[in-house]
Amino acid sequence: MILEIVSPEATLFKGEVTSVAVPGVNGEFQMLNNHAPILSLLGKGNVKIVGSGLKIAKEFVTKFNKVNEQTYWLPIESGTIELNDNKIIVLAD
Repeated sequence: MILEIVSPEATLFKGEVTSVAVPGVNGEFQMLNNHAPILSLLGKGNVKIVGSGLKIAKEFVTKFNKVNEQTYWLPIESGTIELNDNKIIVLAD
């Protein structure tokens, strides 16, 4: 599935991922390939990205925490998420 993370400054990430976990306002939840469509508000926490061959642009790599070669975390204060047809868009603050 495709993930796009957009902040007020720029698009921080766009690429193919295996799974994404986000801090929903009612608790963390995870999305995998072929997940049902969803629209949700996000709270403070980490957007957890898992995939093989993830490429973070040099200018944004300091915003992400690298857990291992296949996992990155992006701390956010709030935001929204939309998932439809295996494309996830995170609008993050």
